Amino acid sequence: MAKLKILEFPDPRLKTVAKEVKSFDAGLKKLLEDMTETMYSANGIGLAATQVNVHKRLLVLDISEDRDQLRVYVNPQILSESGEQNCEEGCLSVPGVYASVKRAENVVVKAQDIDGKFFEEQLKGLHAVCIQHEIDHLEGRLFVDYLSPLKRNMLRKRLEKQRKVAAQEAAEHLVI
Repeated sequence: MAKLKILEFPDPRLKTVAKEVKSFDAGLKKLLEDMTETMYSANGIGLAATQVNVHKRLLVLDISEDRDQLRVYVNPQILSESGEQNCEEGCLSVPGVYASVKRAENVVVKAQDIDGKFFEEQLKGLHAVCIQHEIDHLEGRLFVDYLSPLKRNMLRKRLEKQRKVAAQEAAEHLVI
């Protein structure tokens, strides 16, 4: 397995709409293993392929406390949704930023597993929020897209400043 690089906002590749997975082969299994390792090592509870610059409709989730209930969704789609909840969301592609986002409380999802077998699930609470968040990635959307343009622009500037400071600190440590 290999840890993959996670794209960070405002990288334009995060806006790419993912394409349907048609081949359920060893390459797909390897990609899903790498995505899982990447998600766990970054302390995430979900990761969409778009976030690692692979524009295929697949994602991994594990909302369990013990990190032992991995769920794989290939070509996921929401069939229905009901209720409403506001949830404080964060994202591996927008590190250190959290915002309240309105989502459906309950969703019915249809997807395929790692072997291409179709399944449906009724999800609620955090699981429902997480699947909606990750499917948004597959559609080229980020949770910050739900924020006002002013907040989104302030966030972009703050992240750019953090990256510059981190790059300067890294450069200073390389000087001998």
